[in-house]
Amino acid sequence: MPKDTTPGRPTTRRYSPDEKAAAVRMVRTLRAELGTEHGTVQRVATQLGYGTESLRSWVRQADIDEGHVPGARTSDAARMKELEQENRELKRANEILKRAASFFGAELDRQHKK
Repeated sequence: MPKDTTPGRPTTRRYSPDEKAAAVRMVRTLRAELGTEHGTVQRVATQLGYGTESLRSWVRQADIDEGHVPGARTSDAARMKELEQENRELKRANEILKRAASFFGAELDRQHKK
């Protein structure tokens, strides 16, 4: 996917799961080598040409997914998204059924009153 090169606008790029995982490993390796977390994300992001905040969020999510810190795991978030979509579809279907029942109920009333 080509980058948006409009001046003054941030570029958008999709990174593969392999790219994200490799970047997270690099941050963790650098942290282990330096014995500190300070500045590691920015150094790796700059070295790879990735956004610092993007990389920071990948590291944070990897820590959650691996159980190092509490939070919503990626798989849980994906399942929640699926359930929310299903819920929206069911609500739409219910609304259609309610309207149809109301319409046919009114039609039966009109036929009954004749």
